[in-house]
Amino acid sequence: MSPPEPAPAPGDPDPAPEVLSFGCRLNHFESEALRARTRSPRAGDLVIVNSCAVTAQAEREVRKAIREARRRRPRARIVVTGCAAQLDPARWAAMPEVDAVLGRAEKEALLSGELLQSFETRTRAFLQVQNGCDHRCSFCVIRLARGPSRSVALARVVAQAAGFAAAGAGEVVLSGVDLTAWGGDLPGAPALGDLVAAILAGAPSLRRLRLSSLDPAEIDERLWQLFADEPRLMPHLHLSIQSGDDLVLRRMLRRHRRADLLRVAERARRLRPEVALGADLIAGFPTESEAAFERTLALVDACGLVYLHVFPYSERPGTAAARMPQLPQALRRERAARLRAAGDAARERFLAAKVGRREEVLAERNGVGHTPDFAPVQLAAPWQAGSFRHVRVRGVSQGRLLE
Repeated sequence: MSPPEPAPAPGDPDPAPEVLSFGCRLNHFESEALRARTRSPRAGDLVIVNSCAVTAQAEREVRKAIREARRRRPRARIVVTGCAAQLDPARWAAMPEVDAVLGRAEKEALLSGELLQSFETRTRAFLQVQNGCDHRCSFCVIRLARGPSRSVALARVVAQAAGFAAAGAGEVVLSGVDLTAWGGDLPGAPALGDLVAAILAGAPSLRRLRLSSLDPAEIDERLWQLFADEPRLMPHLHLSIQSGDDLVLRRMLRRHRRADLLRVAERARRLRPEVALGADLIAGFPTESEAAFERTLALVDACGLVYLHVFPYSERPGTAAARMPQLPQALRRERAARLRAAGDAARERFLAAKVGRREEVLAERNGVGHTPDFAPVQLAAPWQAGSFRHVRVRGVSQGRLLE
């Protein structure tokens, strides 16, 4: 979020519009588009809050940010949009700080036709290629908030990726609610691998292409082939796993099982030995036994996961899981902490193994960069953002490699 701004004195021009973004990479992409749409002075004193509904904690953070925005900018018009606003618009409209609520259709109409050419950092660009979801995972409200799966046309995606590269972005990250579903609603039903191939061919100056979260049940064969053969497709896969126990996965209505996850991890390492794997994991899902949790915990090492996004289970109104027998909140938090500790230990081992190696780094702001497998690097001296350099790793400190 932006730092606090002083309130303008009477007669001063309105401050620049502000967009506060919460949640997933797709939200961040949309927030950049909203910034581009509101950059005109005609936007006036405006704060747009792009909300998230993935957990109750996410919604609490949004409400806190709205109240802080009102204190910082007492004259601003505060508009709330995003998943939380779509699911319960009346609740957000009832906040005294909120002037208006935009639903999904209104937000998409506002963004219609927007062709972004760069992000403010000019380093890493998030490119939305898909929205919505057709699956019915028992814990998730995102399908209700974002609607059915919809794919952005291939030619439009390629044009946007080429525009990002021309504007100086060193890396493009493909984002979507259900990224591997891209193409299913387009003529001929192309697969995500077809889109990746088209981007790499149509944006030859793009140095890095990265994928956001993938459904392990939907990775197509062309994408696997590109992962093996194309060095510009980064050796970093983030998987929507959620659990390592088959009974819990069935109750979640996921389409993969533990054995599938092990096969995906093994195949990724066979094709790209340098790959780094990440995962989304839920701790304390309804009915999760200690043995079931232990199987998820063991999956961190069994699959070699080094980047974990861990969420204690959060009841979401309108979902099947919210009607199941619930575990105590304290137990959910305790299991989430154990998962995070296992992830921290795995990441430390992963980073320590890089000491003494040479790594290509894409420099970002504030003297930080990332390797192809997304390891963060603290640079010895700031470089120009968006530049590439090979460095020798001399150590690890506070979760970062040291140049």
